[in-house]
Amino acid sequence: MNSEITISIVSHGHGALIDRLLGDLDRQADEAGMRIILTYNIPELPINKTHYPRLAISEIHNVNPKGFGANHNAAFEKCGTKWFVVLNPDVHLPADPFRQLRSEAEKLEGIGVIAPSIVNSSGAPEDAIRKNLTPLSVVFRRALGNRKPLSSPNKHEGFFWIAGMFMMFPSEVFRAIAGFDERFFLYCEDYDICARLHLAGYKLVVDTNTRAVHDAQRDSHRSLKHLRLHLTSLFKVWSSSAFWKITIDA
Repeated sequence: MNSEITISIVSHGHGALIDRLLGDLDRQADEAGMRIILTYNIPELPINKTHYPRLAISEIHNVNPKGFGANHNAAFEKCGTKWFVVLNPDVHLPADPFRQLRSEAEKLEGIGVIAPSIVNSSGAPEDAIRKNLTPLSVVFRRALGNRKPLSSPNKHEGFFWIAGMFMMFPSEVFRAIAGFDERFFLYCEDYDICARLHLAGYKLVVDTNTRAVHDAQRDSHRSLKHLRLHLTSLFKVWSSSAFWKITIDA
């Protein structure tokens, strides 16, 4: 049942995107409802909850903006369900992905996080599943524009990580690893949590039979502020013990 799921969504003035995403979720919710924690990271007009009668929506209004990890960790404090989902506002769900994801996850032992395949609005695969985040990989992505997604991730030998636009965790696992590392701010929290899950022996799984649509915003390509934050997070990754353990083992 979808009522076993709590979904954390953070809005940064995303009004129209939030409305579309909540509309998707409302159409897919079962009669018991689906738990939504909606965080307003900056001041904006709140949603009209009556537009989504099948959703149980709780709201958090931040006095000061928080980072990606801090916002989702705060939402998790309100989670009392078996599954905890991190979902970006710019994700579109034409069909219910959660039933299939739960079914696939429950077949496996030791699952840490599961995600669907991510495509853009044209149906082309997005690079949401990536190999280890090395300086060389950043050069290939940034300077050479190489954004080819990792094919057959579940058969990939070695570490891969799941981008944070759609991540579904068993709540007990998210709690066991203390959620996202809040020392990161806006970027690389997804890499870090995947690295820690991997090192703790949990499985990272992509269900290639399930899809979600995402058109990347890529703020760091347009804003010097976001680029600076992105670079700061990258250096935190490259100085972390998790990164070096994974890199040395590769």
